[in-house]
Amino acid sequence: MKTAVFSSHKFERPFLEHSNGEKHELLFIDARLTKETSVFANGCTAVSLFVSDDASEKVLTYLHGAGIRFIVLRSAGFNNVDIRKAKELGMRVARVPAYSPYAVAEHTVALMLGLNRKLVRAHNRITEGNFSLEGLTGFDMNGKVAGILGTGKIGSIVAKILSAFGCTLIGYDRYPNEELVKNYGMKYTDFETVCKNADIISLHTPLNDETRYLIKRNSIDLMKPGVMLINTSRGGLVNTKDVIAGLKTGKIGYFGMDVYEEEEGLFFEDHSEDILQDDVIARLMTFKNVLITSHQAFLTKTALENIADTTIHNLDNFEKNLDSPNEIIL
Repeated sequence: MKTAVFSSHKFERPFLEHSNGEKHELLFIDARLTKETSVFANGCTAVSLFVSDDASEKVLTYLHGAGIRFIVLRSAGFNNVDIRKAKELGMRVARVPAYSPYAVAEHTVALMLGLNRKLVRAHNRITEGNFSLEGLTGFDMNGKVAGILGTGKIGSIVAKILSAFGCTLIGYDRYPNEELVKNYGMKYTDFETVCKNADIISLHTPLNDETRYLIKRNSIDLMKPGVMLINTSRGGLVNTKDVIAGLKTGKIGYFGMDVYEEEEGLFFEDHSEDILQDDVIARLMTFKNVLITSHQAFLTKTALENIADTTIHNLDNFEKNLDSPNEIIL
């Protein structure tokens, strides 16, 4: 099956090629999918999309007219795809529901530790010959209250890691994980209570109409002064301008983010020679207590292997007209 692989990156191509073998004709396209770049899929039957690709109504309509019948996502999230429109057009969509929750969970905790112990600042000092410890004081994770918003696969692993550090766990989720309650002392409560009591808050919920801007001025006002806030889930969970206001007042003492609401066209690309046009993220970059990574949390060999294997498996099923356990059904 001829497949246009949009937003393809050098780090993932070897894994896709290895998983594919000679089964499908993969057309690697560096550009992300937009209305303008959708013409690159002409002559293909399927497209493979990444988190930064735009599969909105107009784009899907064009792709369908060009002969695209299948969409295979190289991600677990699918909020960038108009699923209802895809179904209306008869296009089948499959995703990678789980590639390595450990990769994202471990990166989440790495952000916590990097912020807490000011590792980036310490390293930069050393490279300049400055071995002073002034301004590098952190805190013991042991004994701190960690609030986990969303205790699915990733959130549960984060909770287990933080339990090993000696953190007290509180969580918010519609579907409590009884294993966390029984074996790790997780106490489930409501969202407001997590905001009020947690020293560290980590976001692991899906993005939908209910969770969009879960973190905003009202919820930030509830938080402890100097709270640590970490987002490795979806950028739209956080109102970034409100977070900046919280950083300026000291209400938010630490902010770590691997995702950003306006990351399309910014993350995954080299802008080192450009004038940064995004004033919001430019402001974030001025804070010493902010640590930003460019949607990197998933980036491990294990995750890339699993993403590639599942993506090719989804293509196999579509080509053979088989049901796919990873297909998104409304």
